[in-house]
Amino acid sequence: MTPIAMTIAGSDPSGGAGVQADLKTFQQHNVFGTSVLTLITVQNTLRVSRVELLDRELIVEQLRAVTEDLKPAAAKTGALGSAEIIAAVAEQVRDFDFPLVVDPVMISKHGDSLLDDGAIATMQAELLPQAFLLTPNVHEATQLSGVAITDVDSQERAARELASRGPENVLVKGGAGSGDAVDVLVMPTGCYKFSSPRTETDQTHGSGCVLSAAITARLARGEALLPAVSGAKAFISDAISSAPHLGRGRGPVNLNTPVK
Repeated sequence: MTPIAMTIAGSDPSGGAGVQADLKTFQQHNVFGTSVLTLITVQNTLRVSRVELLDRELIVEQLRAVTEDLKPAAAKTGALGSAEIIAAVAEQVRDFDFPLVVDPVMISKHGDSLLDDGAIATMQAELLPQAFLLTPNVHEATQLSGVAITDVDSQERAARELASRGPENVLVKGGAGSGDAVDVLVMPTGCYKFSSPRTETDQTHGSGCVLSAAITARLARGEALLPAVSGAKAFISDAISSAPHLGRGRGPVNLNTPVK
């Protein structure tokens, strides 16, 4: 049977991030993608100019409609937008018997804040404990853990601190900074590091969405977490280095990247 994955996230009309990027990434991995929209943005490669949250009950109804008929083998969350939506999603995912990847989207690539302090607190208390895998970037991991990240060792400390708060596994992404791009994965079995040469580029719109979607797709295909993270890391590294330079600002990664 064709594996099914689900994304619970916001819409990016420019197609490089959010639900659109997740579905393209699922498709590239030969996984059937389903989606639950949480919010609608007005954005392109230059800016985010508007965010409209969908009604809480509409989000819950979408989620129930998908899961009662097209049961995912794995799911992910992206931009959720408010404490109310986070709490509603957290309540629903408690019944999931398949892995949930939580990408704690808090700041857009344009630097716009996507969650207020109350929503972040709700995420920490209600959604993070439901995560099979949490995938914060350095800035998100610093804010969620309280650990100032300056190097790979502090990435690991932040990941361990976050893992102590409920998620089964934590991947702190190291895409920003200098030197090789090192992602740190903390699991109950130990700490694992995934390194790739850094591509000096600003063509990274949606890269966090794509990485978490690639991991979700691979989990849906039945891969264990370590190879899923390793394969997704290779996928996003290739997607960044071969970015198609679309738009006049921070363009999307290459979503036609072959899956290895």
